[in-house]
Amino acid sequence: MLHSAAKAFEEGGWGMYPIAIVAMLSLAIMIERLIVLFTKVPADKKAILGTLRGHLFKGDLARSIRFLADQKPTPLVNILKAGLLNVPKGEVEVQAAMDEASLREIPIIEKRTGYLAMLSNAATLWGLLGTVTGLIKCFAAVGQVNPADKATILSMGISEAMNCTAFGLGTAIPTLMVYSFLQSRSQHLVEEIHETAVGVLNMVMQNRDKLNTALDGDLAGKE
Repeated sequence: MLHSAAKAFEEGGWGMYPIAIVAMLSLAIMIERLIVLFTKVPADKKAILGTLRGHLFKGDLARSIRFLADQKPTPLVNILKAGLLNVPKGEVEVQAAMDEASLREIPIIEKRTGYLAMLSNAATLWGLLGTVTGLIKCFAAVGQVNPADKATILSMGISEAMNCTAFGLGTAIPTLMVYSFLQSRSQHLVEEIHETAVGVLNMVMQNRDKLNTALDGDLAGKE
């Protein structure tokens, strides 16, 4: 199989090299995004909300903040912590702090995924360009050779064109599919963060009268 792939790559001509570069870039981005979106970004929303609800209903703001500080620093945790640290300043400051943290954290979820759509298109177009140049070279050479050699030259030219097309599409199709999957995953995570942030903000405002908003120096310094 490897020998056949190497032979096809060689027969594909110069057009195979830019497609190979696109394929390697796409693979690198896909692996990095999969790691980020499935290991580094996700947080246990239900567990976090349940614990925060218990602390906030008891009026223990400091314990809520310490709980978040002990969690893995995911975008959701960082946004919630930014909001709770500003509870003593009022609702407007809490919302502003969460919005500011969101502007910093949400791009971590969405960055680089969009490049996959561009790379998918690039692979398709490089494959098309390789196909066209292979056919041009093929038909240009046919007119200048002996009739006995025409079949061989046509075969080589068509082989170059078709290998470029196949490699380009073979790179573009899985890249586009993974892009759609990662885009959906990113959107789900962003919506989950917004939903949880609004839920925590509502909990804070509903229990503001019984919250102990006096933070010790260590917690206040984290603002």
